[in-house]
Amino acid sequence: VPCDVILGTDPDCDRVAIAVPSENGYVKISGNELGCLLLDYILKARSEKKDIPEGAIAVRSLVSSPLADRIRPSSLDEVVGQHHLVDNGKALRRIIESGNVPNLIFYGPSGVGKTTLARIIANKTNRKLHILNCTTASTKDIRDIIAEIGTFSALDGILLYLDEIQYFNKRQQQSLLEHIENGNIILIASTTENPYFYIYNAILSRSTVFEFKPVDVKDIELAVRRAVEFLSNESGKSIAIEDEAVSVIASGCGGDVRKSLNAVELCSLCVANDENPIITADIAAQLSQKSAMRYDRDGDAHYDIFSAFQKSMRGSDPDAALHYLARLLEAGDLAGACRRLIVCAAEDVGLAYPQIIPIVKACIDSAFQVGLPEARIPLANAVILVSTAPKSNSAICAIDAALADIRAGKTGPIPDNLRDGHYGGAQKLGHAKGYVYPHSYPNHYYKQQYLPNEIKNAAYYTYGDNKNEQAFKAYWDAVKKRGED
Repeated sequence: VPCDVILGTDPDCDRVAIAVPSENGYVKISGNELGCLLLDYILKARSEKKDIPEGAIAVRSLVSSPLADRIRPSSLDEVVGQHHLVDNGKALRRIIESGNVPNLIFYGPSGVGKTTLARIIANKTNRKLHILNCTTASTKDIRDIIAEIGTFSALDGILLYLDEIQYFNKRQQQSLLEHIENGNIILIASTTENPYFYIYNAILSRSTVFEFKPVDVKDIELAVRRAVEFLSNESGKSIAIEDEAVSVIASGCGGDVRKSLNAVELCSLCVANDENPIITADIAAQLSQKSAMRYDRDGDAHYDIFSAFQKSMRGSDPDAALHYLARLLEAGDLAGACRRLIVCAAEDVGLAYPQIIPIVKACIDSAFQVGLPEARIPLANAVILVSTAPKSNSAICAIDAALADIRAGKTGPIPDNLRDGHYGGAQKLGHAKGYVYPHSYPNHYYKQQYLPNEIKNAAYYTYGDNKNEQAFKAYWDAVKKRGED
C-alpha cells in the first residue's frame, strides 16, 4: 500500500475509498476491491513478518461490511421485488426517473428494499445527502443539518434520509416542517410501522406514502443466486449451491431479503474451507431455520395477525384460522390468541350458538393449565368450533347502536315506574309508581315502557336469521300477540 494514498469517501457509493497515484493522476479504489486489496496486503505482511501500518488495518475494518450492504443494488433494475413500485411504468419509478423527487415515506417490513431505494434516489439528485437512523439520532443532529442550508456545501439543497422515523417524537418531527415546506430539505423517511399511527400529521400531509411488501420467494431466489455469485467473485473461490438450498433459504426468510443474504453469508462461511465448497439444503436448513416468523408485539404484524385470525374464524374458514393460530403460538403469544378467541366466540357466533362461550372458555382454561406446546390442542378444538359454528353479530350490533345513542346524548330521564322504590320517601317522589311485575302475568310478560321518553321507540336489537334467534323471535311474537289480545 503506497504511503501517499489519499483516504476519503467514494461519492458513487458513500463508502470508504482510497486514491492511489498512477501515471495519469490518481486511481480510485473502493468497496470490495479496496477490502480485498488491503486484506491481501495485511496477510502478505504477516506472512513475511513485516510491520503492518495501523492505517491499513483501520481502513480494512471500515470496508468490512455485511453481505447485504456489499451487494446492495445501485440501480432500479437491480432491485428484487416491489414490482408494484419499481417496474417500468409504475408511478414511483416514473417519479424517480423524472429527477424531481418529492418528500416520500416508505412503509413496510424490514429487509424489503426501503433503504436501498432511498439510496438509489439520493444518487440521482444533486442534493447533499444526510442519513440518520432515528433510533440513535437526536434533535441536535437535525439542527446541525438545518444549519447547512444555503451553505457552499449544500447549494442545491439537502436530501435527508431518516431511517426508522417512528422513533422520532412529535417535536423532533416538527423541527423539519418549515424546511420541507419551503423545499430546502427533501425528506425520505422509512418506517416498519404504520405511518398513519406513528408519523405526525403535518409531515404526512407534505409527503407521499408508498407501501413496501414482503418479497416473493421467486424474487428472493434471484437475490440468493446473485449473492452466491458475488461471494465467489469476492473470494476468488467458486462456491456452488444446490437448487433445494436456494429454495430453503428463500422460503425461510419470511419475505426479508436481508435475512436471506445473511443466511447465504453464514452458509458460505460454513463451507469456506472445503476443497469444493457447496451449500447444501441441509446446511441451508440449519442456518436459516425459524427465520420466517415476523412478529413484534408492539408492531403492525402483531395486529395484522390478530386481525387475520379473527376474520378467518368469522369467515368460517377453519384452515386459515388454524394457520394464524399457529403463527401466534409459534411466537409464544398464548394469551393474545386466547383473548381474541373468546372475543370472536361472543362477537361473531354469539346468539346463533350461545353455548359456545362457556365451551371456548373451558378450552382456554385448559390451555393455560397445560401450557405450550400442549395448549395447542384445546385451542385448535375451540378455533375449529368457532369457525364452523353458525354465525350472528346481532349482539354486538345491538350494543354498538345503544352506545351510539348514548354518545350522541340521546338518554333522557329513566321512567318513574322503573326507578328505585326501596327507600323511604321514594313513593312521595313517585318513584316505582305504576310499575307492573311481569311474572304476575301469563308467559311472564306485560307490555309497559322501559326506555326514556326521548327514545321510547328506539330499536337496537334485531333478531339474527339463524335457527336459534328465529326460534326466540317466533316465541316472543306469539307471546306479545296474545298479550295484545
